Amino acid sequence: MTYEKTVKYLYDSVPMFQNVGAAGYKEGLQNTMTLDEHFGHPHRRFRTIHVAGTNGKGSCSHTIAAMLQSEGYRVGLYTSPHLVDFRERIRINGKCIGKQYVIDFMENERAFFEPLHPSFFELTTALAFKYFAEERVDFAVIEVGLGGRLDCTNIISPELCIITNISLDHTQFLGDTLAKIATEKAGIIKHATPVVIGETTEETKPVFVATAERNEAPVFFAENENIDDYEGMEFELKGSYQQKNRATILCAARQLGISREAIRKGLATVCEATGLTGRWQTLGTQPLVICDTGHNAGGWQYLAQQIRQVECSTRRIVFGMVDDKDIDAVMSMLPQDAIYYWTQAETKRAVSSTAIMEKGRGYGLSGTHYPTVSSAYRAALADADATDFIFVGGSSYVVADLLTEFAPPC
Repeated sequence: MTYEKTVKYLYDSVPMFQNVGAAGYKEGLQNTMTLDEHFGHPHRRFRTIHVAGTNGKGSCSHTIAAMLQSEGYRVGLYTSPHLVDFRERIRINGKCIGKQYVIDFMENERAFFEPLHPSFFELTTALAFKYFAEERVDFAVIEVGLGGRLDCTNIISPELCIITNISLDHTQFLGDTLAKIATEKAGIIKHATPVVIGETTEETKPVFVATAERNEAPVFFAENENIDDYEGMEFELKGSYQQKNRATILCAARQLGISREAIRKGLATVCEATGLTGRWQTLGTQPLVICDTGHNAGGWQYLAQQIRQVECSTRRIVFGMVDDKDIDAVMSMLPQDAIYYWTQAETKRAVSSTAIMEKGRGYGLSGTHYPTVSSAYRAALADADATDFIFVGGSSYVVADLLTEFAPPC
């Protein structure tokens, strides 16, 4: 099979949460353990860092990987979702897994895994761990897919666990309170393994403290750590929300013993070093065009404020969401002085552009709907003057569709 046919087979044969939502979520670790045993427990052949949380997992994972690369290590990076190419999920020192490796894995192993009916994420995790082991990485930074306790990445025995923050997202799987969601995320905490907590609330902090105590795990709260000695170091990721992530990253780097120079270089070159895209990413300057993958109320608390702070003649926002997010919570934060280009991403989970437009009207937001992200973006670009600001977001899938207009990352 060609790479394109292989990826289509992968998408069609196993349910992918990115495309189908709840139908792609499998609770429990039995398939993961069966796959892991079949491949000879590959995750035991390299050191790992495990990253969970509602928002900021990707930024933290990529930046820590960049720091470890700057220290001279060969570093695997496993993250999700991908934006343009499936291979973005699995990288070594910023380079995507090869197309031929993906083809060979599917062709050689399908007789074993097809009877298991694994989820997309279960199979992709097995692929990543096998690849990292065969390529002899020193470290792998592993981002949790969803939750933590029952996530299929949770078979690893990491050097360090990181939980970035907790907000209400994926409540149908993880629980409808912050404490319940924190309990699921805290499931990655292992016996005697240090854990860094990025942000807490009155509801979540007791959960983390109790779970760490039960596991005799040293716990470090980034919001309480003194990181003044890192002041002045440039952080390539410019979103205002990245300041919270920066504190988490620096606390984690300290626990990992990463040198000051590697920390400085990793912060400054994270996108170049790891291929990270979609985080307050500048795509044009006249007019200013920014995209960001923030997709829930927790992320938009920061994004809405930063959008308002951009100096411009007119704000133009290309916006769409998917159906399992709290649309009302996000809508209530959107700036009313902007012109909206309502759209829908090419995923079955997308809310239709007409429905999102009607929802926006209820919040005093005006604009026109477009059937695709490309058409919405091109309309905004055609309407804009050089001093305008175009923001594209609301969903990772909206950003993914936009980035297909630009050079793919792999």
